[in-house]
Amino acid sequence: MNPPASAVSPAAPATPAGQLPPVEPHVVASAVEELTPRLRKKLDAAIERCAGLPAVADGQGVSISWGEDAVVTLTPGSPGVIADPGAARCSCLLAPRCLHRAAVLSACPVADPALSMPPDLPADLPGNSDSGAGTSTGAGPGPEMETETEPGSRTGSGTVADRAAGLVPAPGGKASPLAGAPPAADLPSVPAPVPAPVQVLASGPNAGQTAAASGLWAAAAGVLAGGVPGAGAVPQAELLRAAHTARVAGLHRAEAAALRVVRELRAARARHDGHRLADLVSALRELLLTAGRLAAADPDPALVGTARRAYRRGEGLRVYGVCREPVISATGYGGVVTHLVAEDGRWFSVADVRPGGSARARGAATATVALGAAALDHAQLARRGLLISGATISPDGRLGAGRGVRANPVAGLSWSEGPLAALFARPLATVADAVFSGTSWSDPRDGGAAEQPVGCDLEIVGAEGDRLLARELPPPTERDRAGSAEGGTRGTREPLIRLVAADSHPELAHVANLRQLASRPGLRVRVIGRLDLGRAATLRPLAVGPVPGAGPTLRLPAEWLDRADLGYDRLQGAHLPPRDACSSRREAAGSDPDPVAGSPLWRAGRLVELAVSGGRRAVAESARDGDSLAQLVPLRRAGFETSADLVAALTEEADRRTRDVFGRLVDSGGDGYAWAWLAAAVHLAATERALVQASWHDGHLHRDPGEPDDHDRRETRG
Repeated sequence: MNPPASAVSPAAPATPAGQLPPVEPHVVASAVEELTPRLRKKLDAAIERCAGLPAVADGQGVSISWGEDAVVTLTPGSPGVIADPGAARCSCLLAPRCLHRAAVLSACPVADPALSMPPDLPADLPGNSDSGAGTSTGAGPGPEMETETEPGSRTGSGTVADRAAGLVPAPGGKASPLAGAPPAADLPSVPAPVPAPVQVLASGPNAGQTAAASGLWAAAAGVLAGGVPGAGAVPQAELLRAAHTARVAGLHRAEAAALRVVRELRAARARHDGHRLADLVSALRELLLTAGRLAAADPDPALVGTARRAYRRGEGLRVYGVCREPVISATGYGGVVTHLVAEDGRWFSVADVRPGGSARARGAATATVALGAAALDHAQLARRGLLISGATISPDGRLGAGRGVRANPVAGLSWSEGPLAALFARPLATVADAVFSGTSWSDPRDGGAAEQPVGCDLEIVGAEGDRLLARELPPPTERDRAGSAEGGTRGTREPLIRLVAADSHPELAHVANLRQLASRPGLRVRVIGRLDLGRAATLRPLAVGPVPGAGPTLRLPAEWLDRADLGYDRLQGAHLPPRDACSSRREAAGSDPDPVAGSPLWRAGRLVELAVSGGRRAVAESARDGDSLAQLVPLRRAGFETSADLVAALTEEADRRTRDVFGRLVDSGGDGYAWAWLAAAVHLAATERALVQASWHDGHLHRDPGEPDDHDRRETRG
């Protein structure tokens, strides 16, 4: 739900990010803390004015002129980051405790912590072994710097952060005000390795880490109480200071979550076109959940995270190219990721992501692969294979280009041969169950199985808005037993699969290619894509190819090796069968019911988002108007009893007012309200996750009207 216009403080677009260098969080926090209370009140207006000031870049730094007597000069360090407070100077008389310097630093983009860290140690050096949990940004042994942005994501927002499923005691040992919250010892743990050098929490966080997490919790709770209108430069600086403290304490996952919240807050206040309120809600939920568990001394090692990826020396590999995926991040990075499959079915990837945006993503499509002496570009690698010796492999399967790596090109395989054929042997419902059955407590930057591409054979139904509708065909073995094209076609009782562009950037080919496929209802396509964990039965396709056997399918050029990368290769009319060959298979493109959009859970979601967009006062006012209470009846009628209870607890806590012995109103603190909101947000995400999983099964979507559905009434309590 988008915030009302009145709920967001007016703000001008950010100062040109391409001209201002990124700045470390503690530098911004120090500049704001040095201001007097009077100047702090003027900081937001100064940042807004800063957006209209020209930034002049010379050979050594960037200068922003506020007038004849006030010129702010930024001098980045060697990684291009402002990491030292002395690198930001102002010529006015109040410097360095001046408003000009603090406003410019607050307008700069927040630096990625990995940019100011030394490169990873080689995997074979002592002390650089895998021994903990979670992953983060880093560069491998190769020459390129890898970014935290997930492949195919332009917002840089994490996708696994939407899948939290519980609560822990409040910071400081206080019990959560919500009934049913499990103790920290009952929470599931994630036995994933963490690359050294990161301290592993054998018996829980130490006193310094607990204190740092408590500081993060307090700062995040303050942001939640004020909402987007109240989250100006000063609350952001407090959150940045807490994030730096968490970094010093070794809490890398919590630091990353805090920086993501700051970036989303800035986008929301500036009303950027690409901003989604759901991304800010997800980021704030992840931050509060991580900080709250750490402050309660939860010993789960996944809560620590790592600062960088550590590559380990692997065995010899023979890998085969599957497809290419363009990467365009909101922070100005662009490139390509080529997905590979080994002979034993394991997924690997080779990335080339650097600063450059969409232009870099287009150029990297045919850039040379920096892996040994293979002499292949990414377009060739996606259709051929490599024989690698001495491979260096990151925990998430990224192949590095170390000095000892040797790679020789080998012939590729079609999608119907060897390990690639196994990708299409399982129904999507089975694959979805395996993905959704995984733990929801892992680091959101470590997607695991959720981020691995999947394969399926589909029959196009038609288009609906910006989505392409399709039905799943049986696996190849079932079609072979059927003996005919008609006998191998599934009925319309199967769930309707929604195909959404993996990246809708206008300079990529995703959207245009989906339009081409939508023009041929009845067309059969073989698809490699990624499950969308936030939408009902939705797949984000990365590549397509012809379906073996009879029936109308794609006719791709021989040099494409029967596959088309939807982000780069553009489908033409000659690649499609004639319309009359598909017309007999046309089906009404009426969409199946969406169990998430069609359920009354949107009522709980609206209140959760209102709390972020408008703050605690907006939730309290909705309670006084009776609007939030009116939402409880549909939730209880649909069987969402826990959701209704949590919505009621949130509205009650938001409107709670305490008085002292003289009857005066006093601040009751934000802990109770923050826990009430976190409980509602986490439970909502877990319930939607269960509904999305159910949407991949035909029994859920195709039931008789009025027939009770167990999936609609299943909720994750606690």
